Amino acid sequence: MVMEKEKGWAEFFRVIGHPVRLRILERLVKDQACVKDIWGCLELPQAVVSQHLAVLRAKGIVGCEREGAAVRYFVKDKRVPRVIQLMEEGCLKEDV
Repeated sequence: MVMEKEKGWAEFFRVIGHPVRLRILERLVKDQACVKDIWGCLELPQAVVSQHLAVLRAKGIVGCEREGAAVRYFVKDKRVPRVIQLMEEGCLKEDV
């Protein structure tokens, strides 16, 4: 029987494991950003970025704050920066 902790981790990795969501999280780990900043930086359509941000928000991985007309997104889940760091250091090798 799978334990609840393992189910939570599996869901976490399922959600962040999409290539577009990983790129978004890599950007947000560096600094908060609005949708326009994200899609401009990643050269992705605004609709694509918005859809993936909605998934990340629904799972509590990112949060947002309204600043006037703009909405700024930030990483909310404290596991994300460490996972991104491990990937960038090559600890999560592709050939494993």
